[in-house]
Amino acid sequence: TKTILRTLVIVVLSSTVAPAAQQRGILGKPAPSLGVSNWINLPKGKKTIDVLGHRGKVVYLYCFQSWCPACNSHGFPLLKKVAKHYEGEDDVVFLAVQTVFEGFRTNTAARAKAVAVGKFKLDIPIGHDAGPDGKRSVVLNRYRTGGTPWVELIGTKGVVRYNDFGTDVKPADAIRHIDRLRGEGGLVGSALGGFGKVEFAGKPFPI
Repeated sequence: TKTILRTLVIVVLSSTVAPAAQQRGILGKPAPSLGVSNWINLPKGKKTIDVLGHRGKVVYLYCFQSWCPACNSHGFPLLKKVAKHYEGEDDVVFLAVQTVFEGFRTNTAARAKAVAVGKFKLDIPIGHDAGPDGKRSVVLNRYRTGGTPWVELIGTKGVVRYNDFGTDVKPADAIRHIDRLRGEGGLVGSALGGFGKVEFAGKPFPI
């Protein structure tokens, strides 16, 4: 009983898990359009933004909910450190979207701004996605995310090369993986286990 309780506590502290209706993630598949219209911090002159407009670049897509404990303790700090590393380099793009599937009265667009911009001082595009009916995130459905936090790395060819909670990923691991994707040549990140292994030209190797 004590072991079960400890396991439950770890799960709650690690992430907010979405109901599993299908297999998580779309690793190795083309990244679909985000379908998000509510954005802040967009580049000058832009009214919206999408992953489809960034072919030839690596896209780091971070999915969060403002009330998610691990989003605040790990996901946002990881994103901020990695984004800082690539500051001024235009071939790596960072996007964050609040993918709401619970707590709709708390996980609002205003709250997303308060956390992402107010608390973590991010100046990247921040989206809010509660779905067209206000009941479930479109991004969550299209990318089959497991909940929040959730990290997607999309390669230069528009294919998802990594997707997972990312709670065991360190900034150096993410940077190393992104750098390899910048010169993409068939990299496919493991669906599990952080960035422990990738596959290059069909041959696995540690990173």
